[in-house]
Amino acid sequence: MNGPFILPVRDIVHRPGEMREFELDVPVPEKWGEGLVAVAAGEPIDLSVRLESVHEGILVTADIATRYEGVCGRCLIDIAQPVEVEFQELFGYPGTEATDFEVQDDHVDLEPPVRDAIVLALPFQPVCQPDCPGLDPVTGERLTVEAGHEPAVADPRWAELQNFTRGTEASRPAADNTEKS
Repeated sequence: MNGPFILPVRDIVHRPGEMREFELDVPVPEKWGEGLVAVAAGEPIDLSVRLESVHEGILVTADIATRYEGVCGRCLIDIAQPVEVEFQELFGYPGTEATDFEVQDDHVDLEPPVRDAIVLALPFQPVCQPDCPGLDPVTGERLTVEAGHEPAVADPRWAELQNFTRGTEASRPAADNTEKS
């Protein structure tokens, strides 16, 4: 087997306590992720991997860094953000206790757990900035935060409520803070 995510473990198989470390720069083989953001095919992934031989198999610990692209879930402008994630997964020896992944032919294939970790780390509702105001419901234009700017009323049937709330502030009596004996 050969591929960018396949790492040899022949020299540490069934040798508990042995360890190997790898630094990899691997391109994403195909688009990972669905929805508003995804990691594009060919986007580089920086992997820092530690393989440790344990009695049950090979324990893989990895730090992953890459970048996702897509659109803001509020204002729909293009965004690109870094994503960093880490995982630890046991690749069991064939014929031992059931694990999600197995050591195969003296190698481990990191593509499935790396892909799973990255896709699960992608935001479900990505935003360009935490306080993104979104789109104007009437015009569809991107809203901006400006001093004194009031957002347009989405439904004209609610417009009369704007007048009601403005007039109540001045007509309220001041609170009586005197103590009664």
